[in-house]
Amino acid sequence: MPAEPPPGAFDSGRWSMIQCPGQPGLLVRDGGALERDPADEQVTPVMVALMARDRLKLPRPKIVSSPKQDVPQLVRLPIWLSVSPATWQPHSAAADAGGITATATATPTTITWDMGGGRTVTCRGPGTRFQPGRHDPSQASPTCGHTYQESSATVPGGRYRVTATITWAVTWSTAGERGTLPLLTTASTTSFRVAESQTIITAS
Repeated sequence: MPAEPPPGAFDSGRWSMIQCPGQPGLLVRDGGALERDPADEQVTPVMVALMARDRLKLPRPKIVSSPKQDVPQLVRLPIWLSVSPATWQPHSAAADAGGITATATATPTTITWDMGGGRTVTCRGPGTRFQPGRHDPSQASPTCGHTYQESSATVPGGRYRVTATITWAVTWSTAGERGTLPLLTTASTTSFRVAESQTIITAS
């Protein structure tokens, strides 16, 4: 049946209302795309939860390593990997619409380290920061680390490109409902130059 175009719509041509039993009405313009009748839109808790999720400000991982990124790593010497503890915390945001208030909370679950050359390491926490005098640099990190078996001499640029990606589990809640939303990720990159260790032989 004939219908008036929605406010602000391109109003030339002929508009019609398509109405099916039990379904929202659709406005269609000859030669145009279908548009839902704004009056039939209903705000749901999930819609508001998605709005809250979009307001989340998740930090990128601040990469910490031992040895540090700006000094050469050695083949077969363990590298301790970690991120700033401030990164590894839940973050929340809220949104209001249609009389509904929803809160979305993102919680870090894993961090995946792409160490270059097809090697990846997945850790279930921020990692352990190396402390001189307390930890043995010849030993692997108890929580998150990697040991290169080949130098980066043949890699383009002479350095392994390293990417740390945090995966965030997202939940939402309103006054009477709760649920989960798709995972989110944040990432940072750095690079390591890895060299062969040299053996020095001295005369006795």
